[in-house]
Amino acid sequence: MSEPINKSPKVAVVLLNWNGRHWMERFLPGVLSSTYPNLEVIVGDNASTDDSVAYLKANFPTVRIIQNAQNFGFAGGYNMVLKQVEADYYVLLNTDVEVAGDWIQPVINCMEKDALIAAAQPLFILQTDKQYLEYSGAAGGLMDNYGYMFCQGRLFQHVEKDCNQFTESKEIFWACGACLFIKAPLFHLIEGFDSDFFAHQEEVDLCWRLKNIGYKIYYCAESRVYHVGGGMLPPSNPLKTFLNFRNSLYLLYKNLPSNQFYKRFFVRLILDGAAGAKFLTEGKWKETIAILKAHFAFYANWSILNKKRKATVKKVELENMPGFYAGSIIGDYYFKGKKNIKELDL
Repeated sequence: MSEPINKSPKVAVVLLNWNGRHWMERFLPGVLSSTYPNLEVIVGDNASTDDSVAYLKANFPTVRIIQNAQNFGFAGGYNMVLKQVEADYYVLLNTDVEVAGDWIQPVINCMEKDALIAAAQPLFILQTDKQYLEYSGAAGGLMDNYGYMFCQGRLFQHVEKDCNQFTESKEIFWACGACLFIKAPLFHLIEGFDSDFFAHQEEVDLCWRLKNIGYKIYYCAESRVYHVGGGMLPPSNPLKTFLNFRNSLYLLYKNLPSNQFYKRFFVRLILDGAAGAKFLTEGKWKETIAILKAHFAFYANWSILNKKRKATVKKVELENMPGFYAGSIIGDYYFKGKKNIKELDL
């Protein structure tokens, strides 16, 4: 068991709930059994229409409940809730995550050792089959030359077995929002999530903005959590496709420096078109329409995004950011047949 470093900082584990009583019934007792000594557990409710709040009040009276007036999505929902939470560290935890007792201390130890570590994540294991890493976070997020996200241990749909191959804590490009540790003052320094993302990739934008001003994002190998994944939207879903493609465009436009933007963005538009054509050949016409809608939404919000782009500080060149992969993950995966992270020239 990891030992605390000096006085334990205050940690607030904050679960954002929307109609997730069944998840909290399964996994909230484990969160409350965490051994970390200076801990508050909070549920932020995003205007659930089930009996989540009544269930929490009846069964978990020690849990603080913060209720949002409407469903603001992941990004806006957390922004609203965290304005009301005082702590040294926030742990943003999905309701469909199972934890063991000593899952917090190793990550706090890691982050306390370096003032420049702003955010971190543990290892993500698939809760329904614990032989495997979990898709959404695996062993930490990376980004390729054209803004495609992947993970140590997960390239597109190929997820590796957990063979203790990721035992080194290290810098990554982004930490998964399903279990995101972040220093609370830094969350507020950069004004939290961009609520226009609503859901999906808002944590990548958050991490990139932190890296742009000189902070580090970390993977902590000494802690692991067990994520069901897809708790809100299934893997194949037009809304999820829309949000992922739209938010990818938002992400790149906001954060890429001008001297790196145009070539990468042009190639990305071509690759998005290829993805739409692939969905069409597979009979997934709703997914193709979702990609088209994503692009229209991006152009419709151009003026708003342009203001955000001008306001985003870009001090660090992309090539100098740990977790950035200068190659193309699409080319490596689909044309070169590379399915494991060890096959990439990172």
